[in-house]
Amino acid sequence: MEVLRIHITGWVASFRNPLFVSGYQPTLSVPPVSTVYGLISAAYGDYITPGRANIGYVFHSEGRAVDLETIYEFGGGLDAKPNIIKREFLLSPHLYIYTPDIWLKEVFEEPHYPLLLGRSTELATVESIEKIVLKKVTETNYCGTLIPFPNDQISGTLHALPTHFTQDQPRRPQGIRAFLAVTKRNGYVGDAWEDNDKGWGVYFYGKG
Repeated sequence: MEVLRIHITGWVASFRNPLFVSGYQPTLSVPPVSTVYGLISAAYGDYITPGRANIGYVFHSEGRAVDLETIYEFGGGLDAKPNIIKREFLLSPHLYIYTPDIWLKEVFEEPHYPLLLGRSTELATVESIEKIVLKKVTETNYCGTLIPFPNDQISGTLHALPTHFTQDQPRRPQGIRAFLAVTKRNGYVGDAWEDNDKGWGVYFYGKG
């Protein structure tokens, strides 16, 4: 299958864990599917959902750290109360997006809006855009991605996450389901797509 492989990098990244509303803010180890579709929407300049683009992705970083951050909490009025929290973030993130929708090449060559790997301060850069061919295999390895739960061959941290959000305000999560965040290499036997150059499997979401 011919696809684009879009390599995106940054200095830091963080992906909000929906279980933590206040206090210490840990990051997910792997970006949610909704984050990747949000990044594609920013590049395109309009709303992109799983019904419009088919994607797979692999993410890894070179470490994690915790920093102190001042946030301002608004009550019923205009006064803001400062609060200091600990926030975890990932260092030197690398995101590889795979898509058979070749029209996205021009989108990432000239992104409409800034690309982010998390919050508005976590700017990202398109490192490369390549056309490659994924190989159809019967055995591969998954790591640095989300795999729908349950899967008796894959282990990871279980999260309930959306695939995308609505466009209207307030944004509402859509397609919420259980996913396994795969952070260690997992062998998989069955039909799959593999990036031979990188030696990992690519799991696809979207229109089919």
